[in-house]
Amino acid sequence: MRRLPVYLLIDTSGSMKGEPIASVRVGLETLLSSLRGDPFALESVHLSIITFDRVTTCLLPLTALEDVQLPEITVPDAGPTHTGAALKLLCECVDRDVRRTTATVKGDWKPLLFLMTDGKPSDIQAYNEAIPEVKKRNFATIVACAAGMQAKTEPLKRLTDTVCSLDTLDQAAFTQFFQWVSASIGIGNRSMGATDDITLPPVPEEVNFVC
Repeated sequence: MRRLPVYLLIDTSGSMKGEPIASVRVGLETLLSSLRGDPFALESVHLSIITFDRVTTCLLPLTALEDVQLPEITVPDAGPTHTGAALKLLCECVDRDVRRTTATVKGDWKPLLFLMTDGKPSDIQAYNEAIPEVKKRNFATIVACAAGMQAKTEPLKRLTDTVCSLDTLDQAAFTQFFQWVSASIGIGNRSMGATDDITLPPVPEEVNFVC
C-alpha cells in the first residue's frame, strides 16, 4: 500500500505556553477525528509531528493514522524559535521514512507539509539554508501558518507561496485551522496519482490567506 506522509511542524516556543498550546492540542484532536472518519485517509495517511523551540523534537515518527496516539506537547517558559533546525530535522525524517519509487516498487505519494508558528525564526541563517533543502524533498504541497499578531509572514513566504494567518491563538481559531488541514489532506489523498497539484479547499473565516 502506498502511503501519504503528512508532516506537521508546530512551534512550541515560550509564547505558545498556556492557552495557545492547549488550543493546538484540541485542534490536533479535531484533525485526527476528522481524518479517521474518512475511509480513504485511513487507508493511506501517515502522520508525523515535529515540535520546535530551543530544541527540535520528532514527537511522533511517521505513523499510520489508525495507530496515532497524540503525544504530550510541552512548552518551555521562554526561549527562541529554531525554525531552521526544525526544517533540518524534517529533511532527515523525510529521507529516512519516505519510501522512494524504484524500478520494481512504487514508493509513497509525495509528502505534505503543514508548518505553524506564532513568531519568526530565531536561527534565520539556518532557516534560509534549510529552505532549498526542503524544496528538494519534492513535497506535494507546503502550507505555512502565521498564528497570532506577532507572527511574521515574510520568512514563511520564502518557504512557500501558500501562507495563511490566524488573528488569534484561541481554540476556535486553531480548531478551524486544523479542520481545514484535515480537508486539505483529504483532497490530497484523493488526488494522488491523478495530479501532482493539490487544489486546497476554501479557507474558513478564522483563516486568512496572505498574498
